[in-house]
Amino acid sequence: MRRLDRRFDPQAAYDITRRQYGSALLLRRLVEAAPPGAVKILGLTEHDLFIPMLSFLFGQAQVGGVAALVSLARLRPEFHGWPPEPALLRERARKECFHELGHAFGLVHCEDRGCVMSLSTALAQVDAKRAEYCQDCQALLPRAGFGSEDQ
Repeated sequence: MRRLDRRFDPQAAYDITRRQYGSALLLRRLVEAAPPGAVKILGLTEHDLFIPMLSFLFGQAQVGGVAALVSLARLRPEFHGWPPEPALLRERARKECFHELGHAFGLVHCEDRGCVMSLSTALAQVDAKRAEYCQDCQALLPRAGFGSEDQ
């Protein structure tokens, strides 16, 4: 794993009426920014994300693809009028990064509400799940290429 400092202008993804950023375009830009031969690329943004059918997203990924994107905006307590809590933000971000990378490795949403791959449409759901994959999802990861020696 290595950290890349690749930044791109997100303004083309901005929807002025929603005051949010379309995640599909940002995800495509992330794919374009991936170095040749990259197994996966994870992008983090401070921007509030959406897709047309949902009012917001915590993140989005290409299922079985190279890219995953996580927004920190709504994971921040202060977004909701609460005092900042850096440790809580880190834990939420960790869960959502694991979740979106799970999608990139081919996992779909899990029915186990404690699994990091369970669907989260509200912060309470993010907070309630563990920052780890359930046994069933863990068993699927090696078949998806996670943990192979070339990574």
